[in-house]
Amino acid sequence: MNHIAVIGGGTMGRGIAYTAALAGFEVTLQDISEEAIVRAREYIKTQLNKSVKKGYVQSKQRDEAMKNLSYTTGLQEAVVKSDLVIEAVLEIMELKINIFKQMDELAPAHAILATNTSTMSPTEIAASTKRPDQCVAMHFFNPVHRMKLIEVIRGLDTSDDTVRVVKQLAEKMGKETVEVNEFPGFVTSRMNCLIGNEAMNMLMEGVASAEDIDKALKLGLNHPMGPLELADLVGLDSRLRNMEYLYHQLGEKYRPSPILVKYVKAGRLGRKSGRGFYEYTTN
Repeated sequence: MNHIAVIGGGTMGRGIAYTAALAGFEVTLQDISEEAIVRAREYIKTQLNKSVKKGYVQSKQRDEAMKNLSYTTGLQEAVVKSDLVIEAVLEIMELKINIFKQMDELAPAHAILATNTSTMSPTEIAASTKRPDQCVAMHFFNPVHRMKLIEVIRGLDTSDDTVRVVKQLAEKMGKETVEVNEFPGFVTSRMNCLIGNEAMNMLMEGVASAEDIDKALKLGLNHPMGPLELADLVGLDSRLRNMEYLYHQLGEKYRPSPILVKYVKAGRLGRKSGRGFYEYTTN
């Protein structure tokens, strides 16, 4: 496997593209928005230069990674020669299914089709293709270049060979994997959404400030990041979509906190909007 296409140039897509290119893969990053492509290219260039300055990456590695990367707004151009296609678009089932149908038509017959979904059914997504045995979920974590885990989620028809190949690819990217049998929310999202939602309810109830709730979990439970900080990083609109999906699939315990719904309606989406549970300086 030599060429990886990443579909979606947002936070996760550009992070996956960066990581894969640095690991030596040829990578094409695709987004329908030219503006998103420009932002992704600048982000990756900036991250590579920062990594060189900090000594994490050698100059030669940076230069090779830059050569490995190409960018396009055309889906066919991105996937036509790919061995693996990773979809990293919004957590909207209809959107993912539509993209998978197109990927299935355009990608080579041998290509594996992966979704970076954090909650949704790879079985349902794969059913829109003629190769459900070659479909799988690869759940990366943000920031991709730092987070060591990839959840590999089997759909109903995902073959053993597909799982074996994506695990090998993950290892080449410097990641560790856990294998998960499909169930809504998998392992990490089910737990993370519950913890985050309870933190939001506590904030709404006046139990403690956002700062003290996060501090309590970091220092008392050894979490590397507080649940409200993490929700801001993920994006409150993304978290709300995940919560609504899990609420629909798993019931009352995943009902989104009213404060989350309110913040999203107000445009307080976290880091990307400059304000969520905390305020941020935006460029």
